[in-house]
Amino acid sequence: MVAAEGAKTTIEQKLRYMTGFGNSFETEALPEALPVGRNSPQKCNYGLYAEQLSGSPFTAPRSTNERSWLYRIQPGVKHQGRYRKTDPGMIRTAPNREESTLPIGQMRWMPIPLPDAALNFRTGLHTIITAGDAEGQTGMAAHIALVTANMVDEYFFNADGEMMIVAQEGRLRFATEFGVIEIEPGEICVIPRGVIFRCELVDGPARAYVCENYGGALTLPERGPIGANCLANARDFKAPVAAYEDRPGKAALYVKWCGDMFVTDLEASPLDVVAWHGNYYPYKYDLRHYSPVGAIQFDHPDPSIFTVLTSPSGEVGTANIDFVIFPERWMVAENTFRPPWYHRNIMSEFMGLIYGVYDAKPEGFVPGGMSLHNMMLPHGPDAPAFEKASNEPMVPHKLAGTLAFMFETRLPQRLTHFAATLPTIDAKYLDCWAGLKRRFDPTRKEPNW
Repeated sequence: MVAAEGAKTTIEQKLRYMTGFGNSFETEALPEALPVGRNSPQKCNYGLYAEQLSGSPFTAPRSTNERSWLYRIQPGVKHQGRYRKTDPGMIRTAPNREESTLPIGQMRWMPIPLPDAALNFRTGLHTIITAGDAEGQTGMAAHIALVTANMVDEYFFNADGEMMIVAQEGRLRFATEFGVIEIEPGEICVIPRGVIFRCELVDGPARAYVCENYGGALTLPERGPIGANCLANARDFKAPVAAYEDRPGKAALYVKWCGDMFVTDLEASPLDVVAWHGNYYPYKYDLRHYSPVGAIQFDHPDPSIFTVLTSPSGEVGTANIDFVIFPERWMVAENTFRPPWYHRNIMSEFMGLIYGVYDAKPEGFVPGGMSLHNMMLPHGPDAPAFEKASNEPMVPHKLAGTLAFMFETRLPQRLTHFAATLPTIDAKYLDCWAGLKRRFDPTRKEPNW
């Protein structure tokens, strides 16, 4: 959105960005709308109001203290009436223990078709799993967004957690208090807790995976012995420049708060921030800019080497959420089984495929689909993938044209009723391991192939 002189309607939406993760930015849509040398002047230029949005406790350490100053046409208190409770639709919030009676087990779903019904980003959110406790600010939820319509005269913010949107089909544009962000398949957008936005389609219906993070804000993981480079680099993250709407008219603001949905009436667009500065803002990232690392001689690193963003917990080395991707990369390890090994682990894994073929599941796991492997339940390559990887020549080859991801948490992930009763459940998923042969022969030391 770019300010137009005398604008009284929706401002032209033009995408511009600043780069860098965690930086403190300043940006203005009108000259000298930002105060110089002071945070909160007695009288702001252009008759603007100063308002602070804090994403952390006031006294949080400097490294985790998040806040931005917004200079807006009307303060937030003017962008609301009396809140009233409303139908949350298909959104569910942790704890959500009683909804599904489906026994535990490895789960997989084919893509959920985009519906004919008009669903905007809010009404099109369908919760698949929940974990933890939103009111205790720990855990997460994973949703599928099925979007076939724009949010018209409607705005939304989430008080329960930040939202990471992983585009899978079609492009989405988010007009936020801080400016405009547009994403396509292969890109993500993170909208912090409390930030108001409106979502619009760019070129037709869209499908996206959404991670709702109840816990500590997503941040870049420590690289440890990897050093200063590779993985996700801060310079590749983009934040929107200031833009605003000076648009009176009836609208509605929806709020997700402690698992319930509320709505209030508006008299004007709440996206009226003319300038802002700080380190609490929405941002986007192109997953194709991720620089993977891996074994270049032998051995099999853990999937943590593919962590893009992490939500820390109170325990060092144990994430509330890890956002992990499996991008294009060269496979060069010698004398090593290259796909992921069979494993059981403390973390629970919700996985999706954005495009291409996932090397450990070449059959049945398709773009737009998803799988769930809960804590301590075994999983790994299907039988065809195991046979192929065990017998193919150990020459370098590139996994090309593929992008999968994982929302991983230390907490058990509980299915919603919606997910447990989807007609797209792959009822034969367990059969993908049925072809694994018994090869044990105590009289023969050599591999029995």
